Amino acid sequence: MKNDETSVRPLFNKVVLIGVGLIGGSFALSLKKANAVTHVVGLDRHLASLESAKQLNIIDSFTDDTASAVLDADLIVIATPVAQTEKILSAIYPYLRANTLVTDVGSTKADVVRAARNALHEKIAQFVPAHPIAGREKNGPEAAIDDLYVGKKVVITRLAENSDQVVELLAQAWRLCGAIIHYLSHKEHDQVFASVSHLPHLLAYALVDDIAAKPHVDRLFQYAASGFRDFTRIAGSSPEMWRDISLANRDAILEELDSYSAKLKQLRASLEANDSAALEAIYSRAQTARLNWITAIEAAEAQYRDGGD
Repeated sequence: MKNDETSVRPLFNKVVLIGVGLIGGSFALSLKKANAVTHVVGLDRHLASLESAKQLNIIDSFTDDTASAVLDADLIVIATPVAQTEKILSAIYPYLRANTLVTDVGSTKADVVRAARNALHEKIAQFVPAHPIAGREKNGPEAAIDDLYVGKKVVITRLAENSDQVVELLAQAWRLCGAIIHYLSHKEHDQVFASVSHLPHLLAYALVDDIAAKPHVDRLFQYAASGFRDFTRIAGSSPEMWRDISLANRDAILEELDSYSAKLKQLRASLEANDSAALEAIYSRAQTARLNWITAIEAAEAQYRDGGD
């Protein structure tokens, strides 16, 4: 659906953004662009980030006082590395009013759900986990843009305690940012993204780290071109964030690593045996699968542009 839900009355009067970097900052900018929020308050560990976010109009004010920040908030968005989730939820718990919606943008969900249950107790129904599938290789408030989520998927992993109304309110907020809403359980989410997101990040980090440790690293990087740049782009992401994601979804990632290791062993055996047919078969299957995936993406994007759901 096209972004046409903006009304005269903003969807939220006060939004609290905990973590003012790329993901949270882009969410705030998107809501502002849609005239969906009156005032955005920033909370962050780093004063410099808050000052930058204020200068960039991501937030309208900031504070280091959790109680005053949360007071009368309509929506609280936790946009920090996932390991900080429980600590943050515990800090805001005493000040949450009954109609305040709380959400996150973390790339893992099972650990976030556990953290929420540990911290929010009887207020757990107010927390709706979510994960926007978008990003850039840059970090920090300076990287935030107001169209990051246009045409991108946002996965909501609703809890059994969440009402349909609170889930729809969060979905509406993301639609106003231009996003396409999907729903998964937190277990399904972590299994899927271990394969298509978490493992690729590990591979990119490992490859760059391996090359960087070689004695002739300068010469290698001198000849690295667009293919290497494209493959390793995600190794420019936040190390702290991906450390937390890797540990939070460890079991599922280990399964994917084992599967990938088996495929590498198969490739190595084919190379060692000079088995051209086996190599070509793997490459051909991969090429076909990727082309089919790209075709499906392009079709979905065309449907979105044409006003479809």
